[in-house]
Amino acid sequence: MARPIVAIVGRPNVGKSTLFNKLIGQRLSIVDDTPGVTRDRIYGDCEWLSRHFLLIDTGGIEPHSDDIILKQMRRQAQLAIDSADVIILVTDLRTGVVATDEDVAAMLLKSNKPIVLCVNKCDRVGEPEMEFYEFYNLGLGDPIAVSSVHGHGTGDLLDAVLQYLPEEAEEEEDDTTIKVAVIGKPNVGKSSLINAISGEERAIVSNIAGTTRDATDTFISNEHGDFMFIDTAGLRRKSKVEDQIEKYSVIRAKMAVERASVCVIMIDAVEGFTEQDSKVAGIAHEMGKACIIAVNKWDALEKDGKTMDSYRKKLMNDFSFMSYAPIIFISAKTGQRLDRLFDLIKYVDEQNSMRISTGKLNDVLAAATARVQPPTDKGKRLKIYYMTQASTRPPTFVCFVNSKELFHYSYQRYLDNQIREVFGLEGTPTKFVIRERDGK
Repeated sequence: MARPIVAIVGRPNVGKSTLFNKLIGQRLSIVDDTPGVTRDRIYGDCEWLSRHFLLIDTGGIEPHSDDIILKQMRRQAQLAIDSADVIILVTDLRTGVVATDEDVAAMLLKSNKPIVLCVNKCDRVGEPEMEFYEFYNLGLGDPIAVSSVHGHGTGDLLDAVLQYLPEEAEEEEDDTTIKVAVIGKPNVGKSSLINAISGEERAIVSNIAGTTRDATDTFISNEHGDFMFIDTAGLRRKSKVEDQIEKYSVIRAKMAVERASVCVIMIDAVEGFTEQDSKVAGIAHEMGKACIIAVNKWDALEKDGKTMDSYRKKLMNDFSFMSYAPIIFISAKTGQRLDRLFDLIKYVDEQNSMRISTGKLNDVLAAATARVQPPTDKGKRLKIYYMTQASTRPPTFVCFVNSKELFHYSYQRYLDNQIREVFGLEGTPTKFVIRERDGK
C-alpha cells in the first residue's frame, strides 16, 4: 500500500517551505524571502508517532495571476491537492486574512479533502494574539497556531493531520525503488523527460532558463520496476550564477546526485557537447554513481545512415574520462527509446552494485600480470600480492602491493580494463585503493 500524501498549500511567502523543512527534519526545499521561490512540487518523508507519510511542498497559489510561471505553479498546486489525502493550508498571522487566503480556502473546499488550517509565524509563546481568531472566518474549523521557524505548535499540527490519514497497511514491502537523478545544463529537456515518462505535467516546462530550481521527486511504477526520478535545476557556468536562489539550486542539484543511485546526464542533440556538459558529468563521476549519457531532442536533428555512429564516436572522445557510460539517443517530445532508457537504468544500477568474489578477482589479476608485466623502476618491480573488493556503489577494489610509487596510473587503468572485460561493469565508475605492505 502506498504511503498517505499530505500537501502543504497557501499563497506565496507565508512560510510553506520553512514549515515543510521543519516537519521533515532537513533543508530539502529552498527558503528565501522572495515570493515564488518554490515552483514545482517538492516531496519529503515525514514521520510522526510511528506513522510515515509523504509531505508535498507546493509553490504559492496566486488564483488570479496571468503570469506564465505563476499560472503553472497554480496547476502544480492543484495536482498536489488532487493527489493528497490531507491538505495543510498555511496562512500568515502577521498579515492576517487577505483576499488570496479566502480564494485559496474556497478552492480547497471544492476538493472535498480534509483540510488542516495552519496559522504560521505565531512566534510568541503563550496565548495567541487577537489577530489569530480572525482566521475562523475562513470556515475551515479550528486554526492551529504554529511557528515554523521555532517549531512551536508543529506537534499539534501533525496530531491534527494524523486523525485524517487512512489506516496504515499491515506490513510494508522492502523498498526496491531505483533513485535516478536527471542532470544537465539548463534547457536540455530534463523536465520534459520527467513529464514524458510520468504521463503527467509533473514539472514546469518553459524555455526560460532556470525555471526548475528545486530537485523534485517523481515516483514511477511500471513493467520495468519502481523508480524515483529526481529532476534537478540546470547547472550553469559559475560566471552565470548571479541569483542567490540559483546558488541554492546548484547545491540542491549536487545533493540530488548524492542521494541517487543512477545519473542520467542529458545533452541537447542540436547544440551538441559543451564544456559545461563535461563538468556536470564530472559531478556524477566523482561521486561514484552509475551513469547514462542521454542525447535528447534526437528527433530535431537532420540525420542520415551514419549520423548516430559519428555522433557516438565524438561523444566517446568528449567523455573519455567516463568511457564506461553507455550512450542512448532519445526524444522526450516523441517518446523515442524511453522504454530502452528504463532497461538501461536497471542494468547500470545492477552493475554499480555488483560484487565480485576475491577468488575470481585474483584469477583475473594473475592473467593480467602474466600478459603485461607490472612496471619497474631502478631495478625494482611492482608486486601485486592480491586484490579484493571492499565495497559497492561504486565497485571499490583494494590492491595490496610492495610499493605504491611503482603502481602507475597507466597500469591501474590496464587492470581496470581487464576487470571490465571479464565482469562488464558497464555504466559504473570503479575505485582503486592501493595499500602497501611488506612482502614477508
